[in-house]
Amino acid sequence: MSDPSRSFGPVVSSAHLAQASVPALSELEFATTMANHAFQRWIVRCMAAAGAQMSPLEVMILHQVAHRNRPKTLADLCLVLNIEDTHLANYALRKLTAQGLVESERRGKEKAVRVTPAGAALCTRYREIREALLLPGLAGVDGAEMSRLAGLLRALSGSYDQAARSAAAL
Repeated sequence: MSDPSRSFGPVVSSAHLAQASVPALSELEFATTMANHAFQRWIVRCMAAAGAQMSPLEVMILHQVAHRNRPKTLADLCLVLNIEDTHLANYALRKLTAQGLVESERRGKEKAVRVTPAGAALCTRYREIREALLLPGLAGVDGAEMSRLAGLLRALSGSYDQAARSAAAL
């Protein structure tokens, strides 16, 4: 049986962009937009269920600071999370510090942050809620396919970054 949505063409938000040489890219862009918004809603609500009100950026930064329980500099965080505006990341760190979830320390001339016990406990609670609510819905999804898709998205991220640099030079 054929996919009924295919009889209408690709699902895109901007048909004029789908008229380019690779219409599937427009389809992927629309799916990425929808997934990004859904993901951000999810992480904010999951964190709220874990006991903290945060923005999506604060949630992502807290998890990255907790990653491997090693101190991270602002530059480390911005590089790994592909954040261009360091002021936004710095503001998120200040808010996390004020909540007692991360603390700063000196690392030579640089300041680094590490997760506090309260921040680690919050991340653990988040993980428990994630496993209870999100993972059952993904039971039939192939892990290898998900990893392949993640690799494709990372590659596309690099292509978009390069294109953005080129567009800025025009």
